[in-house]
Amino acid sequence: MDAGRQADRANLVRRIAFAAVAIPLALGVVWLGGWLLVALVAVIGVLGTRELLDFGTRHGVRGSAGIALATAAVFAPLAYLPLVDAGAATVVRTWWPYAAALWLLATLTWALAARAPGDRPLGAVALTLFAPLYAGALPAFLLVLRHGSQPTRSWAGVWLVFFPLVVTWICDTAAMFGGRALKGPRLAPTVSPGKTRSGSAAGVVGGLLVALVFALWVFPSLGLRAPLGPLLLMAAVWSTLGQVGDLAESLFKREAGVKDSSALIPGHGGVLDRFDSLYFVVPLAAALYRLFGIA
Repeated sequence: MDAGRQADRANLVRRIAFAAVAIPLALGVVWLGGWLLVALVAVIGVLGTRELLDFGTRHGVRGSAGIALATAAVFAPLAYLPLVDAGAATVVRTWWPYAAALWLLATLTWALAARAPGDRPLGAVALTLFAPLYAGALPAFLLVLRHGSQPTRSWAGVWLVFFPLVVTWICDTAAMFGGRALKGPRLAPTVSPGKTRSGSAAGVVGGLLVALVFALWVFPSLGLRAPLGPLLLMAAVWSTLGQVGDLAESLFKREAGVKDSSALIPGHGGVLDRFDSLYFVVPLAAALYRLFGIA
C-alpha cells in the first residue's frame, strides 16, 4: 500500500511539473496564433495518429503509417488557410471532395499492393483512414476557435480557445474527486470501471461553474459578447460529451490492452490520453460558437 501511495505521489508530482511548464507555453503559442499554432496542432495530430496505429499493430492490423501520418499533418493547414485567405477558402471549398476521393483511392491502392488477404487489409484500410480523422482532423478545429474571429496576438482569441479547454479540465477533475467522495453506481463498468455516475454529475457541475466565471468576468473583461445562458448550455454539452470522448478512448485502450496510449508525456501518458475528451469538445465548441454568434 505504501509503495502504491508513493508511486501515486510521484506520478502526481510529474503531472504538476509538466503542467507548470506546458500551460504557460500553450498560452503563449495560442496568443501568438498563426503558423506556430498550426505547427503545434499538426504535431499533436501526427503523434495521436501514431499512437492509434500502434493500437492496431498490437492486434495485427497494420495501417499505412505514411498515408496516415501525412494526412494527419495536413488537416491543421487546411483548417487555417481558409480562415485567413479568401482565395484558399475558395480552393478548399471547391476541391476538398475530389481530394477526399483521391485519398480514399490511394489508400485502397496501397492496401492492394501492400497487404495480402491474410494481412487483414480491410482493417488496415479502416485504421489508415480513421486514425488521422480522429487524431488529426478533430483537433484542427482548435484553429477555428482561435482564428474564426480573432487575429494573431489576441487575448480574446486565447480565451475563446481556453474556455472549452478549462471546462473540460475542471470537469475531469471534479468527476475524479466527486466519484471518489460520493461513489455509487459505475458509469461504464466494462470500459472504465473507475468512473461513477456521481462523478460524472459532479463533472458537469464543475463545468457549469467554469461557465459562470467566464460569463461574469472573463469574457466581459475582453469585450466579448457572451450571454450567460448560451455559455451554460455550451458548458453542459461539453462536460457531458467530453466524458463520452474519454470513454471512447478508454474503449480503444481496453481493446489494445494498455493503460496509457504511450509514455510520451511525463505523468500524463500519451497524446490520446490528454486529448481524449477534447476530441469531442473542440469541434463541438467551434459549432456552438458559430451557432450562438460568439466567434
